[in-house]
Amino acid sequence: MSGKNYVIGVDGGNSKTDYFLFDLQGNFVDHINAGTCSHEQFQGGYESAYRVMNENIRNLLARNRLSLDEVAAGAFGLAGADVPSQKENLSRVIEKIGFNCYAVDNDSFLGVKAGSEKGFGVCSINGSGSSTGGISPTGKRLQVGGVGSELSGDEAGGYYLTRKIFRCVYDSFYRMGPETAMAEPVMKLLEVPGKEHFIECALEAMRKRSLHQPKLMQIMFAAADDGDSAAVGIVDHTAKQLALSTAGCIRNLDFGAEVDIILAGSVWVKAESPLLLDKYKAYLAELIPHQCHYTVLHIPPATGAVLWALELACGHPVDSDARRRVIQAIEGLLAKR
Repeated sequence: MSGKNYVIGVDGGNSKTDYFLFDLQGNFVDHINAGTCSHEQFQGGYESAYRVMNENIRNLLARNRLSLDEVAAGAFGLAGADVPSQKENLSRVIEKIGFNCYAVDNDSFLGVKAGSEKGFGVCSINGSGSSTGGISPTGKRLQVGGVGSELSGDEAGGYYLTRKIFRCVYDSFYRMGPETAMAEPVMKLLEVPGKEHFIECALEAMRKRSLHQPKLMQIMFAAADDGDSAAVGIVDHTAKQLALSTAGCIRNLDFGAEVDIILAGSVWVKAESPLLLDKYKAYLAELIPHQCHYTVLHIPPATGAVLWALELACGHPVDSDARRRVIQAIEGLLAKR
């Protein structure tokens, strides 16, 4: 690709987007952090997504005296890229910007590229929300979930688990549920004066999204580690649902006997208890015969966007030295925020 010496990686969430510019050797060139580019967050939908991404990408290039003609490939992990029609529309957006060598998909696929040196495997996202993405050795991709607990079994992630914790506390108060050690610390966290005010305070916290999710996860895991039946029930159910999505993803793709499993998102990464992971592994062992190699993703998923773009540009997975340079550069950038 004569004259095409750069790649662009984009990690676009519902609240912020990171645009990265690297050269083909994996050296950092520039970075822009901006607001969301998700079509789901704009009244103008895909047209607004095009306008925002195009503006930021053109700015990223212009301030480095580059043009899109000098970009070999781009990779885009985008919120709202969940079903085929969305991915097709977002592909049109990216082509309208000017890319002809690119990949676009849900952010779970960035986790695969960031977490597996092979460039293929399955990523289980368990953060604020939940989804599963798999890339097979032949490059086939499949997303399982990502559209809600009711329709696609996304029964994990901070928002879902918060509702389950609140439900267990409410059940213990008013629906003949078992007493739970989660009740007192949850009441204290929400500053509830008495159980008669619990449901109102819980609803208000969810409406305002002032949920203190990390603390709620700590409360749940601490209770589960102590054998609290309600907390253990939540953890066990979530582990099984995550395992079902992972196993289904593996079964529907052409993996060999071994699979890299990457675990990403705040609930996976910040869990102080091994209980969820242990149960998840046990359920997977029951569901599939594959030998699974597990990696908790401590590096930013955005790394996967750049590594994926480099892979597209070069036609093969990134070598270890370039991979290390990309990871170190992005970790250093995002650590400053």
